Amino acid sequence: MNTAQQSLSKSIEQLLQQFINTVKQTSGDLPLVEQDQQWLSPCECGDVNTDGLIAWQPCAIDDELGFANVEKAIGFTIHDDIKVFFTSFYSDVIPAKCEHGELELLFTWSKDDFERLQQNIIGHILMKQRLKQEPTLFFAVTDEDDMNLVIKNDTGEVWVEPVGCEPKTLVAKNLQEFLSTLSINYSV
Repeated sequence: MNTAQQSLSKSIEQLLQQFINTVKQTSGDLPLVEQDQQWLSPCECGDVNTDGLIAWQPCAIDDELGFANVEKAIGFTIHDDIKVFFTSFYSDVIPAKCEHGELELLFTWSKDDFERLQQNIIGHILMKQRLKQEPTLFFAVTDEDDMNLVIKNDTGEVWVEPVGCEPKTLVAKNLQEFLSTLSINYSV
């Protein structure tokens, strides 16, 4: 990883730690998720409780993950910010807010989930090509239906994009700048 990529990975790690700290301060424990035996994750901690829930926390990815297969399928190189974002940490979605509203940062839960993400990215890019639109790569959903946060693949800028449409509102010059504007949006 180059210096910019390391800096972005550190920003992601700090935001995930802020999430865990907020959850612990609010609930006194780690976040809980319903355990699915068919969808296990290295994020899971401890035992399943009587309600079928298990504690979890984001964890660094040790698996060899990459986007070479996606890049081959779509015919171009994916922006490094997306590569770093989705290959640094496994996590459930992270609720956050910025000046533009509430959102959920999308992460992958496991290696299998990463494979599903790759398929979704290919589908998204093929849709953009079919609509003759510039390629964007999603990394978050907003509290408004059909609005995603995306990175423009050519510039790395972060935009709000209605599904199936061109990006609508520029929110940051890059992903690291955008992450620095977020606060965790968690309540019990």
